[in-house]
This record gives sequence, C-alpha cells and structure tokens, in this order.
Amino acid sequence: MSAREAKEVLIPNIGDAEDVEVIELCVRPGDAVAVDGALIVIESDKASMEVPSPYSGTVREINVALGDVVNTGRLIAVLDVEAEAAAPPAATSKAAAAAAQPAVTSKAAATAAQPAVTSKAAATA
Repeated sequence: MSAREAKEVLIPNIGDAEDVEVIELCVRPGDAVAVDGALIVIESDKASMEVPSPYSGTVREINVALGDVVNTGRLIAVLDVEAEAAAPPAATSKAAAAAAQPAVTSKAAATAAQPAVTSKAAATA
C-alpha cells in the first residue's frame, strides 16, 4: 500500500469577484473525490461556480460552512491523497485550461473539420 499525504485545497483565483458566498457543500469528511469533482459551490453577484478538487482522494476535513464568505486563497478542504498523486495538475489557470481546449472560430472552420460527403452512394456506404 502506498503512502498517503494531506493536501490543502484553496479557493482558486475567481477573477475580480470578491467576498463570494458558499451556497453548497458537495462533499463531507470521509467522501471519496475525483480530480475535478465538485467540493463546494460559491456564488457572486454575477454567477455561481463549482470549486473542483485538484486531487483524487478522500476528504479529511471541510474548512468552510454554508453561508461563509470566502475569497481567493482561503482554505476550503484537506484531502488525503496518494503520495504519487500529490503533485498539482499542470493546468491550474483558466488561460491554461482554455488553451488546452480546441477552439472553432468560425462556421467555415467547423465545416472544414467535418468529412465531406460527395455523393448519396458515399453517404450510405
């Protein structure tokens, strides 16, 4: 059995939103969580957003409560993770995550990416 270690999970950079409210707790101590699984839901005056787990593991503790007002960098949970999996994911910023997604910038580009069907016989073959 491999070693486990505790990893802190903080509120990520939430842009220019400040003082956002915790409106939902999605996990509790003892729950298993996967990478990108929702830990909590926060709400600003503009939108609500799930805060995902950066690690796969077991929730050791939750450090926020419903109604808490939080900001970037606030400790929200501690997870027990496999020691090998303790390295944070490479894409932690919105820009890096967006860069990893393929972008279709126009209808022409989207159409060009689709295989062309040149005849009815080819379409049914």
